[in-house]
Amino acid sequence: MWSGRTACARNGRASADGDVAVTWLAGVDGCRAGWIIGLVRLAGDEVTIRVVPHFAAVLAAPEAPAIIAVDMPIGLPDRVGAGGRGPEVLVRRMLPGRASSVFSVPSRAAVYEDDYTGACRIARATSDPPRALSRQLFNIMPRIREVDIALRADPAAQARVFESHPELAFCRMNGGLPPPPKKTPDGAAARRALLAAVGLVAPDQAPRGAAVDDMLDALACATVARRLYYGTASSHPDQPGRDTHGLPIAIWT
Repeated sequence: MWSGRTACARNGRASADGDVAVTWLAGVDGCRAGWIIGLVRLAGDEVTIRVVPHFAAVLAAPEAPAIIAVDMPIGLPDRVGAGGRGPEVLVRRMLPGRASSVFSVPSRAAVYEDDYTGACRIARATSDPPRALSRQLFNIMPRIREVDIALRADPAAQARVFESHPELAFCRMNGGLPPPPKKTPDGAAARRALLAAVGLVAPDQAPRGAAVDDMLDALACATVARRLYYGTASSHPDQPGRDTHGLPIAIWT
């Protein structure tokens, strides 16, 4: 059963769906309580924010979003070269001063090891040059596994779930320059302004279980979902690769 906590924001117009089908798009980010979803109506200006415990609940959201852009790696390599997967190498070049915000995803075997020492050992053995894992990356590996498991179990979901990166989205919205760091008041204000400029007004507070920067990141991913829906998003690289399970390896903006 789907369940979650909600916060909403509108630009003053009431929602009047009636019997007319409504298309929703979603941006998703990991948060303390699981996953935060920024749901955006394709027609109109309604924004709904929800927190759910598992990624499977994102796919089962009652709004049935047509496109979901998630800030989490999709497509896991068997071996990793310098700098991680190809998309990560490309995207770092587009984030002056913020390249460290793009993690180098380890091999699939390392991602599925739940012991830190063991994961580092496997990561070194499956990377060239050999590279261990940071604790920060290791701590998000359960989230990476959730997405991977959910998409491999549901081939239909693969057509509507795309990897994105909120820092890159904000950078592109800001004319190619990263806004101030997201955990500062100036950074939060700048991100709210960038979202408002494209018609997305974020609630004042995030739902319980998520931070405000998580909410803003989810909405940045929602702007990528909207571009994906209209066919104006960009893939890095231009032609997504595929892992051994057929999942795409690309970051969209």
